[in-house]
Amino acid sequence: MGCEQGREEERPAHRVWVDAFDMAICQVRNRDFAAFMRSTGHPAPPNWNQPGFDDPDHPVVAVSWVEAQKYCQWLAETTGRDYRLPTEAEWERAARAGEEGRLYPWGDVPPQDWWEYQQRWGREGPGPLVVGQGAPNAYGVFDLCENVHEWCADWYKADYYELSPRHNPSGPSTGERRASRGGSWRHHVKVSRVAARSSIPPTFQYADYGFRVVREHRQQESKCSDQ
Repeated sequence: MGCEQGREEERPAHRVWVDAFDMAICQVRNRDFAAFMRSTGHPAPPNWNQPGFDDPDHPVVAVSWVEAQKYCQWLAETTGRDYRLPTEAEWERAARAGEEGRLYPWGDVPPQDWWEYQQRWGREGPGPLVVGQGAPNAYGVFDLCENVHEWCADWYKADYYELSPRHNPSGPSTGERRASRGGSWRHHVKVSRVAARSSIPPTFQYADYGFRVVREHRQQESKCSDQ
């Protein structure tokens, strides 16, 4: 976890253990959030009906960390499963997909030299893309370092890596900003490195912030069944 060649908050690079978990292969979409809104009466976030953001399969954006938490709680109550936001450690584990040294999900090729960057992000105009258009990483997960920043469960602390536990680190106990990971359609370099960290206050609603969910892993569900 982390990167010695990255920014100061990414150092030191260190080894952690992360228990098994299941992660959604795509960021939460507008159609997913719409079901939550219909069920709970939650108001639509900003940009909801704005062209460039309103496709049902666009990632939902301008959702605060607090609202993302409410969505996870609703999904858990609806399904009977423990859905939640990923920790920074879980997110980075999924983004690396078993390749600990690589800078990006696809390897070390810079985004501007990566053919999929030119195909999807070499365009003008604001707004995210429909989820899952590119190739998934080795774990089958899409858009992990691009499209929108993704909220994580942790409070953010720049020097947390100096003291973080080795087993299932989940961030400091308090803070003023919540951690986020991944790239964003808003920035010139729209794809972030797997180790890059970011953060904003948990009540902020930014048009390039979304999220995806994880849940506790159930071993029996990984077995194939035709019943």
